Amino acid sequence: MSTPEHETVIIGAGIGGLGAAIGLKRAGLTDFVILERSAGIGGTWYNNHYPDVAVDVPGIVYQFSFAKNPNWSRTFPKGREVQQYIASLVDQYRLNDHLRLGHEVMKRVWDEDNHLWHLTLADGRVITSRFVITAVGAFVEPKVPDIPGLDSFAGKVIQTQNWDHDFDLQGKRVAVIGTGATSVQLIPQMARVASHVDVYQRRAIWVFAKPDFPIPRIARWALKYVPGLQSLIRGIAAAAVEVGLVAITVYGKQIAPITLIPNWACRAFLFSQVRDRELRKKLTPQYGFGCKRPSVSNIYYRTFTQPHVDLVTDPIAKITPAGIVTADGAHRDIDVLVLATGFEMSQSPEVYRARPVKGRNGFDLADYYENNRARAYEGVTMPQLPNTFMVFGPFAWSGSSWHVMVENATRIAVRVITEARKRGATAFAVTEDANNRFFDFIAPKAESTLMHGRACVNANSYYIDRHGDFSFLRPTTAYQSTRASKRFPLDDFRFDRLPVAGDRAPVAETTAVQVN
Repeated sequence: MSTPEHETVIIGAGIGGLGAAIGLKRAGLTDFVILERSAGIGGTWYNNHYPDVAVDVPGIVYQFSFAKNPNWSRTFPKGREVQQYIASLVDQYRLNDHLRLGHEVMKRVWDEDNHLWHLTLADGRVITSRFVITAVGAFVEPKVPDIPGLDSFAGKVIQTQNWDHDFDLQGKRVAVIGTGATSVQLIPQMARVASHVDVYQRRAIWVFAKPDFPIPRIARWALKYVPGLQSLIRGIAAAAVEVGLVAITVYGKQIAPITLIPNWACRAFLFSQVRDRELRKKLTPQYGFGCKRPSVSNIYYRTFTQPHVDLVTDPIAKITPAGIVTADGAHRDIDVLVLATGFEMSQSPEVYRARPVKGRNGFDLADYYENNRARAYEGVTMPQLPNTFMVFGPFAWSGSSWHVMVENATRIAVRVITEARKRGATAFAVTEDANNRFFDFIAPKAESTLMHGRACVNANSYYIDRHGDFSFLRPTTAYQSTRASKRFPLDDFRFDRLPVAGDRAPVAETTAVQVN
């Protein structure tokens, strides 16, 4: 069987998957389906609906360049508004007929004889496709902390990725484990209703003031109707965000003084919010700014000055049916335990142990991530996984917004699929030489970033993978990655065609047409 059910399967209906679908449709590549394991669209915005969830970059940056939204109601939109934007994309580009909700892909196997992928769903059905675009995001599976006694807790346990809105926290004693970006938004909201909140912190997070304000109606009108205005402001905002990300994280090791500016600014903001010296010390990170993702909030620090909120920095020894015991022997009674303990990352072998991916010549993606330094051409495709594109791969995310990366990955996918069609090819794969060349270009840049400096030794950052590489981000500018997605040589790929009647053997083509 060499004819698949669909030309392309997209895995995931979050921003990445929908962006890829729109890219395919705009290019006239309409034979695709989007498989989404959840019951709704939006990816992280569908699953994360805890109180006060919002973007932590300006909304004008958090959108596609081809689908600008002039109607953001505030500088940093809330989750519900982001969901509305995502839903509008589905309507505008008529993606509903392509969506398959509640379809969880449990296994992917490459069929070399027929040049197609077999995708096994959770219900046992198998779908075949010529091409696969994976858009499962950076944060794939919620982590449950390995703490003795967790299963014995007799109260309510809530994981932030599956918030229970029917449970009332009013008057409850709440413990929160974790102080990442989710907790920065969530903790102040819980403190408003709970009788007591204990926050268990291993490492503090850098937090700066959040310039969040409603956008006046006249400003929204101008963004909508004044030609070029929204693009101009979006460009300025994107540049500002990128300076913070690229200039500090990527160049902070070479130009150490630039990291001191946000460091001092965050310390000054903390001082303005918390006057107690001991509490300030606990809330001050013991690693440099930029080593982990910082956050923004006008009320997070101040929340800890309230008498019913305690910051606990002693390690957790165990959880009992009634509460939490720390290493110093203290037992704190609680009614509710909130787990804000992060995710398994997209390059974690555990993700692909649970959902295997088998490529060419016995290649196993879990084994690969377990035993090898992660590398993927332009962060998008691997030689051992034919006909496959990743919206978020190693060294993929660069610039001011996730959407930039999605557009760049989609541009590469569309160009290669279109070329395969032109050639009558049924399989493609990036060459080993091209893959290694990209890694040799990107790896030294990553090694010379702030992440490998002394300031980040104690950060325990998810930016660094299991092999010690700074592979979470692409240590270049958004301009460079966008330019590369437009100008990569097609002879970096090998195109093969299954034999048809009269052919003696599969046809291989590697000659490229350079397209700028």
